Amino acid sequence: MFSPQGPSLRELMIQAMSSVEGGYDLLAPKFDRTPFRTPDDVLDACADALRPLGPFDRGLDVCCGTGAGLGVLESLCAGRVTGVDFSGGMLAQARDAYRDAEYVRADARALPLAEAFDLAVTFGALGHFLPAERPAMFAGVHRALRPGGLFAFPISAPPPVTSSAYWAASGFDLAMRVRNALWRPPFVMYYRTVSLDALRADLTAAGFTVSTVPLSSLGRRADSSPHFGLVLARKSDAR
Repeated sequence: MFSPQGPSLRELMIQAMSSVEGGYDLLAPKFDRTPFRTPDDVLDACADALRPLGPFDRGLDVCCGTGAGLGVLESLCAGRVTGVDFSGGMLAQARDAYRDAEYVRADARALPLAEAFDLAVTFGALGHFLPAERPAMFAGVHRALRPGGLFAFPISAPPPVTSSAYWAASGFDLAMRVRNALWRPPFVMYYRTVSLDALRADLTAAGFTVSTVPLSSLGRRADSSPHFGLVLARKSDAR
């Protein structure tokens, strides 16, 4: 799962015993050599699905990390793109990779932005927010978008209960809950708290109109349903 240039087991253990912010500061220089980075095929599929929904002017990557999503925005947006993250280490890596972007260091639960963007995206970050924290994040994204703006992110289909992926995710979440019960500060990263129904309800409560489109290029399951979909949350164009 990790390249020889990726983090060692010791480094991962130190990260896991840190806060979310501190852990990602430590991991940042090697993050792109881990399986935690959103794969290029997922990024490309999202860009292809979003392109017909434009044109877009300014773009925002929420929880941008080392900047993989900024490449998607740069391919779609005519104006400047902005990355937001609360890890200074991750932002430093993003600045090196995407020098034309703007950056804001901020907590996504309290975005300091208002009606500035046409398109907002996030990749692989939702598991870092407890269900009770998502409404504040979604409200901040809604506030950051211009009227008619779009918030988009990929979501994977839940693995069947008989699959190894289901039990691996369940085991990881259990280990995180035990770790957070015994150790402070907490490290919030859960795989099984991000269901489509819950996300749809939280986005709707934040004022979005929500739809989904399949990312068919990423394949389909045995029942012909797609492995991945793209959530599209549209802000009303009325002021």
